[in-house]
Amino acid sequence: MKLLVAAVPVELVAFPEEIPGFDRVVTGPGKLKATYALTRALERGQYDEIVVVGTSGTVDPGLHGGVHEIAAAVQHDVWDGEHVVGQHVTLPARVETGREGIVVATGDHFVDTAAGVDTVRSLGGSLIDMETYAYIWVAQQYDVPIRVVRCVSDDADEGAFASWDEAAAACSAVLWDWFRAEFAI
Repeated sequence: MKLLVAAVPVELVAFPEEIPGFDRVVTGPGKLKATYALTRALERGQYDEIVVVGTSGTVDPGLHGGVHEIAAAVQHDVWDGEHVVGQHVTLPARVETGREGIVVATGDHFVDTAAGVDTVRSLGGSLIDMETYAYIWVAQQYDVPIRVVRCVSDDADEGAFASWDEAAAACSAVLWDWFRAEFAI
């Protein structure tokens, strides 16, 4: 059995409620909710793979459209005791999925300023979200393979939050097409 994960219901709006071979969990937005909900799901069931689908902002104009596989995640909203951005006091600076792909910068707020974009780029991120780092870290704690794919919903600029709901619904359809092809459903 595989576990299908998304942060918010709109990211799964194009998906049917029941998918053979998959359980599903909607975690809620942000790192803390993602950590809690995925941990609870993994405590309750045995899964041979976690498949995360969802939206992300981008700091790379070349990444619009389609589905993007995530190779690794960093955190753009933490710093260590020396005030080094992206370095957590106790967690690794970078977590990896074991797949080829791009880097997403995870944080608990929308990046919608030039300074925020600069921070994400300085950490090697091309996409931005609010959960991927947590999902990968939890999967590693349970030794369950994880696959994360993202569809770009917005540019990380002043309009990111205003247009997100409509863009997320459109991304859900793109993600469902990818999912059906990938898992022969």
